[in-house]
Amino acid sequence: MFDLNDVKFVKRIVVGSNNPTQMLTDDDLAQAQALLNRCLSDTPKGAILGIERSFTILQIGEHQVVLQWLAYHVGFARKPVWMIE
Repeated sequence: MFDLNDVKFVKRIVVGSNNPTQMLTDDDLAQAQALLNRCLSDTPKGAILGIERSFTILQIGEHQVVLQWLAYHVGFARKPVWMIE
């Protein structure tokens, strides 16, 4: 069981496009997913504290475009050495 009293560092990782002026490429999405997977599996192992789910509906000409993203809050007992801010 993960105790919130042990959390000293929280990393917010956004997976998906949250800015309509800067659409993310598949490589950018893969990097965010890889970072999330590393946070949850590498040492020190993090735990998901919360998830933000959000979306935006854009009208582009005749078309509606839906941007969706998830922001994961991953908590650690200490900041991982491998994490570069």
